[in-house]
Amino acid sequence: MSDGIGEQGKMIKTILFDVDGVFLSEERYFDASALTVRELLLSDHYLGLGRAHGFKTRYSDREIADIRANIFLNDDVLNFMKSRGMNANWDMIYVTFSVQLIHLTAQLPEDAREEAKKWFQKPIDRASLDQFRTLFRKYPVQPDFSQFMTDFADTEVTRQGIILYLNQIAGKRLGLETDIFRPKSALWHIGEHASQEWYIGDDHVLAATGMPSVQTGKEGFMNEERTLADPARIRRLFSRLSDSGVKIGIATGRPHLETFRPFGYLHWLELLDENHIATADDVLMAEKKYDAAPLAKPHPFTYLLARYGKDSDVKALTARKPEKLADGKDTLIVGDSLADLFCARQLGCRFAGVLTGLSGQKAKPELEAHGADYILDSIADMEDLVFEKLNK
Repeated sequence: MSDGIGEQGKMIKTILFDVDGVFLSEERYFDASALTVRELLLSDHYLGLGRAHGFKTRYSDREIADIRANIFLNDDVLNFMKSRGMNANWDMIYVTFSVQLIHLTAQLPEDAREEAKKWFQKPIDRASLDQFRTLFRKYPVQPDFSQFMTDFADTEVTRQGIILYLNQIAGKRLGLETDIFRPKSALWHIGEHASQEWYIGDDHVLAATGMPSVQTGKEGFMNEERTLADPARIRRLFSRLSDSGVKIGIATGRPHLETFRPFGYLHWLELLDENHIATADDVLMAEKKYDAAPLAKPHPFTYLLARYGKDSDVKALTARKPEKLADGKDTLIVGDSLADLFCARQLGCRFAGVLTGLSGQKAKPELEAHGADYILDSIADMEDLVFEKLNK
């Protein structure tokens, strides 16, 4: 066994992989995100606009595609957020829904609007949504998803700044001053849980989240994962890397269940060290334990945890501005988005961009413009990069 791969100056000793857009398709996650936004708007458990628009928990693939195209403007909204470094689906749900909440409120007649504006002065929770629902049902308010791009047209905010900018949108549209829109707020967690219901289904929600389904009737997409390369080829990649002495880490925004379950039935898990598989659950745990939110990408915490292991000094990995790794060039980060690339740059690691994410081949100019070291059409090209190009 060797101690890495590559010639001097290009030695790769550790490879840290993202999951969505690299090994597994993101499409079902974005489908679930669209369905979550729709539910928050239409279900009687949330804003209850469904009497005019219709709400249910079972949709055909064609219906899901139409819902997603409508809510995310043929994915322009998703691509916008990803291009600004926002990587978490839960953040995207929160921002998309919050824009609609602001604009629904702006449609109210003056007296009702003044009443609703008071609810933007304190954290929006389930009780607040009940108040909004009661008020919205009295007037013909309508969602307008085109407002999203209009609201963000005049700002260059990135990453978590997109969430904070919601406060300015509320100020412009409602004439109020507020700071209630922030990462991991009560409203954010409401959307997170609804999204979990869509993705993992009623059978797993209670065990995974500690809370039962609010809106029952969802089978979940988790058992319908679509791989972005032949699963056997990915198994071979993991085996060859391990045999060559390269350490492997997984750094994903997925929760533990949604990572370990497909990795299990695809027979990848048996080839990996679970101590070096960092998930969203690990991020949330660290944020809570060390009062260090936000640690999700593009903060590099997930990649650091995957590199050093969950039995390392986790608190030391939560610094707001981590220092570059002394041996960063020995580590290759593999992802599909700018958020992953930003993580690599913060740590001084090399980065390989994979063009199988949401934007597909369209992501190539953006990744090139931000200095990606390598660009691959798919993870299937990883063996050639590591064992051929970097070994010459």
